[in-house]
Amino acid sequence: METPPAYDPPAYDPPPYDLPRFTAAAVQASPVYLDPGATVDKAVALIAEAAGNGATLVVFPEVFVPGYPYWNWTMNPVQGSPWFERLHRASVDVPGPHVDTLRAAARQYGVVLVIGINERGRSSLGVLYNTLLTIGPDGELLGVHRKLVPTWAEKLTWTGGDGSSLRVHRTPVGPLGALACGENTNTLARFALLAQGELVHASCYIALPVAPADYDMAEAIAVRTAAHSFEGKVFSVVACSTVSPEIIDLLAGDDEELRALFGRPRSALSGIFGPDGRPVTPPLVDDEGIVYAEIDLGRCIQPKQMHDITGHYNRFDVFHLEVDNRPRTPVTFTAPLSGPRTTALPEEDA
Repeated sequence: METPPAYDPPAYDPPPYDLPRFTAAAVQASPVYLDPGATVDKAVALIAEAAGNGATLVVFPEVFVPGYPYWNWTMNPVQGSPWFERLHRASVDVPGPHVDTLRAAARQYGVVLVIGINERGRSSLGVLYNTLLTIGPDGELLGVHRKLVPTWAEKLTWTGGDGSSLRVHRTPVGPLGALACGENTNTLARFALLAQGELVHASCYIALPVAPADYDMAEAIAVRTAAHSFEGKVFSVVACSTVSPEIIDLLAGDDEELRALFGRPRSALSGIFGPDGRPVTPPLVDDEGIVYAEIDLGRCIQPKQMHDITGHYNRFDVFHLEVDNRPRTPVTFTAPLSGPRTTALPEEDA
């Protein structure tokens, strides 16, 4: 008798009932700007520090490697174009040596790792992605999520991703999903993760002191994080970057008005929020550091009895969300492009 194939559970299987307790770490730090090797080294040191304090989930900011393209907000596109080239040359290949170093660190310290990178596209020199890597404690690369829609001025730098990476990953710290910055405002993207059984949500942000004057980035991060945690009855680990003096020196130079803008307070917030929408411990605002909190996924059960928006507190006969999760490529060939060419080019027929 033929042996039946092993059961391969789909991504939306319900979480196990032995819901884990663990320590989460939200890293708030600056990259070594536009230096991917030094930034990865800094990330490894912070992973070691977090693991040494008992963390088994470590979340880093958006595009931590090797930094955020602030020039999109402070320069016109012509002035910013040489900076785009600098960022492209300093960006990360997936797979590649920088990713290998991060995978090795996750394996060495036994942590689940979420970290943002600028990823070079394979199809064009004009393609950069705002990407979140999710790495397991064995060093396995679990997820490569490309930000679906770059926000506002970011469209000058990044190409949008597709629905294939909108996934929840089964990890030792529970069902884990991740979104980058403004994606946490996208209700349907968040629902797509919750509907796959997400119980731990990684929110990865950048400090944005150059936003419009009436925009309080720290408050905006807190509101969005609390909303997702409360609506989904999940834990959220939010990590935001900071703006170092080196970044200000490089991008503002002697422009005192721009230097003052980069130094604007309340541009960064990191922390851990519980399923009631409240911070588990006080968040960190603006300064570099690591926020730790104990997470007990059992705390997600009772709130779900009140509002389970992916279960009894919804009307799936009324509402229906369909996600196109097919990978998108710029070209599709009907036959493999391998081996020697067997047909003549047109000019060879003459």
